Amino acid sequence: MCRLYGFLATDATRLECSLVSAQNALIVQSDRDGRGVRNADGWGIAHWVGEKKEVIKSTMPAFADKQFIEIASSIWSEAAIAHVRAATVGRVAEQNTHPFTFGTWAFAHNGTVDEFEHAATRLDIGPFGPPAGQTDSEMVFLWLLNRMGDYGLDPYQTATSLEPVVELLADAVLDLVDISVLSGASRPPKLNFLISDGRHMAASRWGNTLYWTHRRGVRDCAVCGVSHCPEADDTYRSVVIASEPLTDEHWRELPEGSVLGIEPGAHTLTRDLLKATV
Repeated sequence: MCRLYGFLATDATRLECSLVSAQNALIVQSDRDGRGVRNADGWGIAHWVGEKKEVIKSTMPAFADKQFIEIASSIWSEAAIAHVRAATVGRVAEQNTHPFTFGTWAFAHNGTVDEFEHAATRLDIGPFGPPAGQTDSEMVFLWLLNRMGDYGLDPYQTATSLEPVVELLADAVLDLVDISVLSGASRPPKLNFLISDGRHMAASRWGNTLYWTHRRGVRDCAVCGVSHCPEADDTYRSVVIASEPLTDEHWRELPEGSVLGIEPGAHTLTRDLLKATV
């Protein structure tokens, strides 16, 4: 069912400990997560430094892939999305590996849209298709790209503010719940999404666990004892989002049925989706 990681900071930061060395780093969760599940069907990392985005993917299990360790240990970035996959829809293949990207945007999903063959017929992906792979996740991303114009967003450009990104994701979750019902799904969809343009990030929790922590000021890493951003000062801020806590730091659990948004300066806002359905 996959595991997610998201990061947004005021300054480029070394991500090695979160991805490789921490007590419950993403590489650990690829072998066995908190549910006892192995997420061994590929991995991917999208990261940004300024306007430049780089994406690396592999169909290897992260825990068994030297390339994951080498790449994750070398990344210094202001923003990142990483994902380890447990395949539910679509075979193990690079085109089915998250994050999915377009322009400056990247997207990853932890969950499944049940009865997706029927639900997919209700998703208008406009000029952004056809999908390269077979996953429900990629189809949802293309659908989101096609809906961006309704929210004042441009699939080819970074957003100018956080609010429309949060609204895009929040409305998509609620609409997908309705689409799943109309498609005859016997179970509600699991829609933990993570989307970013490198300057803004939004994450939804719907059906799976999701946690986040807010780091303020420069301090030595609790894992390795070294600063991950030695040139920053006390104005440094970062937010980390993960399916499970990665470290022994204080992590907050994002409430079920909500969206968390992060913008430059690591300011956050949340939206309660369950209240919207009352």
